[in-house]
Amino acid sequence: MEFIKAGINIDFIGKRKIAFILSAVLIIASIGTLLVNKGPRFGIDFAGGTLVQVKFQQPVSIDRIKSGLQDMDLAASSVQQFGPAADNEYLVRTDAAMPAIEGLAQKMEAHLETLTNVAVEIRRVEMVGPQVGQDLREKAMFAMFFALLFITVYISGRFELKWAKSGAVVAAIIGAVYLLSLFKVSVPFLMLAALIVSLMIFWFFQFKYAMGAIVALIHDVTITIGIFTIFDKEFTLPIVAALLTIIGYSLNDTIIVFDRIRENLRKHHREPLVTILNKSVNETLSRTILTSMTTLVVVVSLFVLGGGIIHDFCFTLIVGILVGTYSSIFVACPILLSWQARRK
Repeated sequence: MEFIKAGINIDFIGKRKIAFILSAVLIIASIGTLLVNKGPRFGIDFAGGTLVQVKFQQPVSIDRIKSGLQDMDLAASSVQQFGPAADNEYLVRTDAAMPAIEGLAQKMEAHLETLTNVAVEIRRVEMVGPQVGQDLREKAMFAMFFALLFITVYISGRFELKWAKSGAVVAAIIGAVYLLSLFKVSVPFLMLAALIVSLMIFWFFQFKYAMGAIVALIHDVTITIGIFTIFDKEFTLPIVAALLTIIGYSLNDTIIVFDRIRENLRKHHREPLVTILNKSVNETLSRTILTSMTTLVVVVSLFVLGGGIIHDFCFTLIVGILVGTYSSIFVACPILLSWQARRK
């Protein structure tokens, strides 16, 4: 199916400066939001504590629920509406330790029902200890970091036939990260330092295709997390799964464009690189748009009709798909132009 007619020639690469400015603004806004909020708002999975989902048979105000929690010595708990207002469902979060929450669900159900004179149903109870939450948070960061590194091996081997060199570099980086982790270095700073060093090494060894793909993926993840934080949504394990999905989706889109660039470099090796990049992006534009649109239709349908459980997961995918499609054209491809300037 051809969504866009053959022969179209949009100057995407010529607009790279505008795209870089837009990306810089989004990244600065994302990092600024994370710094102001001291990171994303972690959910029960990463912060530890207890989450209880309650359902009332009739509408009840949040203030009334909080009043009932104060009588149970849970004044520090937060209450928020869950799903459509007509469902009368709420999420109650508390930092209570696991030994202190024995029978909490039954006590809460009986107490809220007595206070509000409305039938209450406990729909869900989740409990995570603070140490478990910290371990999950660190493992999630390692998962995203190592996913980016292994992608480097694949891109370098697929497009530049540098399997051995890229594999050795990645193995050295993983070894260095492991050794530093033994000295109890803070995981966020460790990941940031390792990521910066990795980019410098990729630049030194001229992994140009891998560099373009990795920068685009970092761009996508940073902006997605930033927008997620701006909307004050909770960062949970399903969100990590969504981010890893975005990494795979964006990489697939980037590989399609890179594959066409490699073919056109062989066919039109006498033409300027800018022309070849534009030609390649235009030739794959129909497939890019169709893939993004069909995926968005499914994700938006789940976002609207799937209920509160997967609402944030779908929101993350929607943002990631849009940003990933944009970065494949306006971030990954222009990175290749930097190598031409470097050679000169």
